Amino acid sequence: MSDPSTARADRTPSGPDMHRRFRTRRWAEAVSVARAVFIAVGLVTAYYLLPLDERGTAGASALLAGGLAAVLLVFGWEVRAIVRSPHPRLKAVEALAATLVLFLVLFAGAYYLLDRSAPGSFSEPLTRTDALYFTLTTFSTVGFGDIAARSQTGRVLTMLQMAGGLLLVGVAARVLASAVQAGLRRRRREPSAQPRSGTATGTPHQEAGP
Repeated sequence: MSDPSTARADRTPSGPDMHRRFRTRRWAEAVSVARAVFIAVGLVTAYYLLPLDERGTAGASALLAGGLAAVLLVFGWEVRAIVRSPHPRLKAVEALAATLVLFLVLFAGAYYLLDRSAPGSFSEPLTRTDALYFTLTTFSTVGFGDIAARSQTGRVLTMLQMAGGLLLVGVAARVLASAVQAGLRRRRREPSAQPRSGTATGTPHQEAGP
């Protein structure tokens, strides 16, 4: 009969193994943070470089509709990636960065296009930085009041952003948390299955010994 204490000791990772896992974990965290920063910087850079000046009201509507569809697709793909990732929490950080920044840049572009196609939609002409600033103040519920929507279309867009922001903070955060829990449960099951299979293959050799 095997000693239970010996079996527990065999399953306990040794010093080098723990050090290797710690380094792997640190590396995964660094890569995850780098990807989140890269996604944010890339989306904001694209916002400033895209030729938005050539679009009119129809272009603003198409940008908003297509952008919202892209947000939903990216979010759904990220949820599946979280469940399958070996580091669900870190993957959730990337998902939140991609979804949030894409959402903000999308509405900033829509505000900018609306102001270009229908001057006077806001209390002052909007540059790209002004549009992004107004988007952030609206999302954070700060609302300094220095920039305000005046036209009906501008106010409808602002209301859509407010509603979408509430859904993003409430529903999307809950979905991401559930995906993280599902990924953690999946990760716990995988290591437990591997030792059992290894033990099953090793038992016949032990019994066949002298």
